[in-house]
Amino acid sequence: MEIIHEAKKIWSKMVEGASTEVWDLRSSVYNKLLSIISVGDFYYYIFNVKTTEIEFVSDDVEKILGYEKSSFNVPFILQRIHPEDVSWFIDFEDTSVDFLKSLPVDKVLKYKVRYDYRIKKADGGYIRILSQVLAIEHALNGEVIRTLGVHTDITDIKREGKPILSFVGLEGEPSFINVKPKKKFTPDTEIFTDREKEILLHLVNGKSSIQVSELLNISKVTVDTHRRNMMRKANCKKITELINRAIIWGYI
Repeated sequence: MEIIHEAKKIWSKMVEGASTEVWDLRSSVYNKLLSIISVGDFYYYIFNVKTTEIEFVSDDVEKILGYEKSSFNVPFILQRIHPEDVSWFIDFEDTSVDFLKSLPVDKVLKYKVRYDYRIKKADGGYIRILSQVLAIEHALNGEVIRTLGVHTDITDIKREGKPILSFVGLEGEPSFINVKPKKKFTPDTEIFTDREKEILLHLVNGKSSIQVSELLNISKVTVDTHRRNMMRKANCKKITELINRAIIWGYI
């Protein structure tokens, strides 16, 4: 799969027939930036969806990734996404475009697309970034023209695990956390059965085996058997390790 070709094809769906409206770059960017900034080293950029070009990137990109600021363009960055995360990136972008296109015009600017993936630094190592993106300009019909993106280094918080996609509502809009992507490109990597995931969800929520058995109307022996099977599949020795991985890897 050629990531640049696939990404541009997805973004083109957003701007078909779009005609832009007048907007104030400075106030739009600063107001949006204040609403999504997170703790940690970060850089931000402005992406033109219509031309698929990055029009601006902050100086901190050089400190975080080690590349010269002038190198930060779409092909350069896409080609440095970790090979195992490329499919996730494409699926997340495709799912995000469909989500934004489904919104009423007055809500397009009220959602933040958030997901994580790994990217290669200039020294050859990888860091995990949390990508947070908001629309800052849209056409009269709601199609997004420009976005403001913030990339935060979250390597110390999440060193492993599969990427997770969320649509975060602003100004009182509802949020959609851990959204399942369309999986147009991502292979199916489910390791637990539906029953195991049901039990795991209760365990993550702090329920004991006895409580789970009562909630699901099954025996404690059955619950414990599922617990052992899940720990074996996830290569975990303790139930606490399984719960941690369930959250980090998005098993549920």
